[in-house]
Amino acid sequence: MRIGYDAKRYFHNRSGLGNYSRDLVRIMCEYYPSHDYFLYTPKVPSDKLSEELTIRHPNTGFLNRLLPSYWRSKGVVRDLVQDDIDIFHGLSGEIPVGLQQTRIKSVVTIHDLIFLRLPQLYKPIDSVIYTRKFKYAVQHADKIIAISQQTKQDIVHFFHIAPEKIDVIYQGCHPAFKQEVSAEVLTKIRQKYNLPTTFILNVGSIEPRKNAFQIVKAIENLDIPLVVIGKDTLYSNQIKQYVTEKKMEHKVLFRKVDNMEDLAVLYKLADIFVYPSSYEGFGIPIIEALYSGTPVITSNTGVFPEAAGPFSYFIDPERIDQIRYAIESILSSVDMQQEMKQNGLIYAQQFNDDILAKKWMDVYMR
Repeated sequence: MRIGYDAKRYFHNRSGLGNYSRDLVRIMCEYYPSHDYFLYTPKVPSDKLSEELTIRHPNTGFLNRLLPSYWRSKGVVRDLVQDDIDIFHGLSGEIPVGLQQTRIKSVVTIHDLIFLRLPQLYKPIDSVIYTRKFKYAVQHADKIIAISQQTKQDIVHFFHIAPEKIDVIYQGCHPAFKQEVSAEVLTKIRQKYNLPTTFILNVGSIEPRKNAFQIVKAIENLDIPLVVIGKDTLYSNQIKQYVTEKKMEHKVLFRKVDNMEDLAVLYKLADIFVYPSSYEGFGIPIIEALYSGTPVITSNTGVFPEAAGPFSYFIDPERIDQIRYAIESILSSVDMQQEMKQNGLIYAQQFNDDILAKKWMDVYMR
């Protein structure tokens, strides 16, 4: 087959949707190299990343070159036909307009509908745009993929799509999180990022929905530091102001990580991974922690029990006392730590590359 992908975020997003895109294409190339894979991106990428892939971008037509976003949403259909593509996969909730009028089959991945679940977190104009794009995609794609059962339920609820049109295929994660790491590397990374001997970890975009502030308040009277990995935001500035007022600078450490390999080591160094998010489509940092053998504390509703499995510790993200008690309980019990590490790693095996690759190829073949 000749399979085309919407590769905007593959090339131009270093986290979230970009990681999903790169991981999916990587495992398909690895496990099914006999097929031809094409990446369609509105901007010329600075790096190709793989010799196995054919890259297309708008290089013909005045309107396409002038408005790359138009090419991605509509003009690309002509290129797909010329490339004799069999299946086009929209990796981030969109497919181009008019694709259904060709012989090309389409698949679209829907990651989450947070803009409908929690509209107060978005600008009204953004919610309108996202709703229009996603609604078009789920109504016109031949197959919809949800990254969790929770997202599937949301698609059915908000867009009234028949459940049988939607398959659930989980996300995987970068191979770095599955690698064994030597004591020497652990020491090197601890020194590189100036990390304490013991600490709890939080990774992700630092925004109100993720509730990092709740963790800071939970450890205020605990003898354990918190390391927060993420980009600076208005919300992180609020947290830092609180940390300064409470004289907690020695206990709440903000770090930026150079690459995925370093981040994977940070997970292994952490005593507990704490992720009290209010809502996610899936929550890939949870999977990264499970593969790293790090006990997970996360929210008790939505997708989180599905992603984290039965041996993680679940809390109400609004209850600071529950977060505090969970941290204390795990730190005080070596047996609990070992059980969570071992069984969490076993649970994570369902997200292995070979399993996900087979599920994707089954969808494409059908």
